[in-house]
Amino acid sequence: MVALLTTLGIVVFALGLLLSIAWHELGHLATAKMFGIRCTQYMVGFGKTLWSRKWGDTEYGIKLVPLGGYVRMVGMIPPRKRVEATADAMEGDAVPAKPMSRWRAMIEDAREASYVEMEPGDENRQFYQRAPWKRLIVMAAGPGMNLILAVVLFCIAMMGIGVQQPTNVVGAVQECVVAADSAERDCAEGAEPTPAAQAGLLPGDRIVAIDGQETPTWQAVSSEIRDTIGPATITVERDGERIDLSANLIENRVVARDANGDTILKLDENGDPVLDAQGRAVPETVPAGFLGFEPTSERQSLSLAQTATRMGDMAIGVGEAIITLPSKVPDVFQAAFLGAEREVDSPVGIVGASRIGGEILAQPIPVMDRIAFMVNMLASVNLFLFAFNMLPLLPLDGGHIFGALWEWVRRGWAKLFKRPDPGPFDVAQLMPFAYVVVVCFLCFSLMLLVADIFNPVRLIQ
Repeated sequence: MVALLTTLGIVVFALGLLLSIAWHELGHLATAKMFGIRCTQYMVGFGKTLWSRKWGDTEYGIKLVPLGGYVRMVGMIPPRKRVEATADAMEGDAVPAKPMSRWRAMIEDAREASYVEMEPGDENRQFYQRAPWKRLIVMAAGPGMNLILAVVLFCIAMMGIGVQQPTNVVGAVQECVVAADSAERDCAEGAEPTPAAQAGLLPGDRIVAIDGQETPTWQAVSSEIRDTIGPATITVERDGERIDLSANLIENRVVARDANGDTILKLDENGDPVLDAQGRAVPETVPAGFLGFEPTSERQSLSLAQTATRMGDMAIGVGEAIITLPSKVPDVFQAAFLGAEREVDSPVGIVGASRIGGEILAQPIPVMDRIAFMVNMLASVNLFLFAFNMLPLLPLDGGHIFGALWEWVRRGWAKLFKRPDPGPFDVAQLMPFAYVVVVCFLCFSLMLLVADIFNPVRLIQ
């Protein structure tokens, strides 16, 4: 049964990733057609075509390697300005006066490939002919679709399904005082009992007030306890009755929490979370009032403001992950080819992400917890796809967006000073750099694939 659930999780998450890619490309396709640009292909994946059908001007299909997708538009690269013409030269083309360098040959090969699928009637349906703001919309629409999907999925997970949050109901009473940052979790002989145990607090008690201050939520309970050191009256509901318990709260090292009640993690000198021997993040601790019990948790829906705050934090985390991605390459290489231990926060590819999805689906936890994790994970992937594709590098969408913005500025500058229109930005000049980016991306993807197959990240140790 575990193997079946694991396989089902892998398949479901992989399909979710493919749908995310298709949704991304749909943004490019829809806006391009809206602005009258002819699109010859809409493909999910790369390599050999597994299935395709042609409707209207566009061939729709699925390819073998699910590492992305593309929409092929006519005239993505503008023609080279004429420097010398012959009778049979195509309009806008140039006859080179001397042999081209390898760099120039790469540029012209890319330019030529952009016009291979040109047909009669396409003269005014080319990408480069559209105004910069239209091209910007076309290229930003793909990442924008990923952002929209991420927001929708996060809202479903946080506002619809809800998140596990501690309540003001006692789940377990700790027998003795142990600091939160202590490696020893068991009670030693003669250890001091906790204030909760001495006061007679029992599992199932609902803490409704502390020293007369109402505590309807866990945040209120936690805040009152942390701010109190010394004698206090703990009012609980037990078997339908309110009971006052006398406790003497002490100062202890407890887990640090932010204004939203979320755990603050301990960071190393590089700003990365400190991990324990099991690969779990170590929380930061602070001195505060201590009672000594564990609250129960239940799934609660977040408000729109709480959801927005959490999504903002996740967006910052994704940005930091992209910035630190190059520094992770040596660790991934060692994990893939040298047998080094794979870190829990190591980057993963489509195979690794799908394996994690299968691993979670097979866990003996409530179904809603598994569904929530899968939805959150798919939302996080879409948020990453949005941020990564917005990088100003060709062939990423951000590279074309940068070109459109630069052309917009350049034309505006020329118009302001009454200079001749400089014409469209020649994105072909950046194609050699694009080839370097593609090679780096392919090498990193293959390295991730090897690591994900032979040395995968495992969230469940």
